[in-house]
Amino acid sequence: MTVLENFKENYLAWVSVLNITVSKTDIVEMLIIAFLFYHVLKWIKDTRAWMLLKGILVILAFVLVAAIFQMNTILWIAEKTINVAIIAIVVIFQPELRKALEELGRKKFISSLFSFDFGKEGVERFNDHTIGELVKASYEMGKVKTGALIVVENEIMLTEYERTGIALDSLVSSQLLINIFEKNTPLHDGAIIVRGDRVVSATCYLPLSDSLELSKDLGTRHRAAVGISEVSDSLTIVVSEETGKVSIAMGGQLYRNVDAEFLRSKLKFLQSSNIEPKRFQLLKRRLRNVKKADKTGDE
Repeated sequence: MTVLENFKENYLAWVSVLNITVSKTDIVEMLIIAFLFYHVLKWIKDTRAWMLLKGILVILAFVLVAAIFQMNTILWIAEKTINVAIIAIVVIFQPELRKALEELGRKKFISSLFSFDFGKEGVERFNDHTIGELVKASYEMGKVKTGALIVVENEIMLTEYERTGIALDSLVSSQLLINIFEKNTPLHDGAIIVRGDRVVSATCYLPLSDSLELSKDLGTRHRAAVGISEVSDSLTIVVSEETGKVSIAMGGQLYRNVDAEFLRSKLKFLQSSNIEPKRFQLLKRRLRNVKKADKTGDE
């Protein structure tokens, strides 16, 4: 406490000398700017924007040299092209900007702190039977090298991709999945989307990932699995037609050649990810337990 008091006094003395006043609003504003600046830097680091940014910095360095040595022609060209350059940057960065905004939209800053839904308990997205059928079908198809692409929807709705396929409304079963992906059948091409305990669409088209980290020996099916995981929070099961190996894609990452227990654990995690007690629900439960304890003590 003494150290903190000394720091406070020195800080106030320094601020009074510079005649600087810092209000609570200024502190909040600085925190917001720091938060946004950190996420912008993180976004630049995690995408191809870093390489493009280095190219822009090289151009700015040439403009700076031109300004120092009064190269008027270069400065005139830079001045006239600045507006076009801004539009060009937006077009070039369009995929990265969209991904960054989608990730920002997924973050639940307010709902993670406040939840006013006291009366409702969490509901499982799908039951254990569905998990068992997905695992069973995946490895049964793997044994006979039947290619498959199964997207299990999470919180982000996949309606725009669902519309690209043929609408279904069937309970998930291993026999149904195996029959859908059987070669030379009308529905075997493309992906199926699973929502809850039901298959809602088949022969769906998915976005392909352009990640440079993916192995060159991976085909379109695996790139589509990673692609849908980059734009949503879904889990995608891939069965290779060449090797019969089962892989899963989540959060832009591909886990290759997984066993049945690993797949089951990921599906279990997805199943229970929305039934975790909310903070206010925990607080309410603790208060109820405290009241019971007090009542028992009084008795």
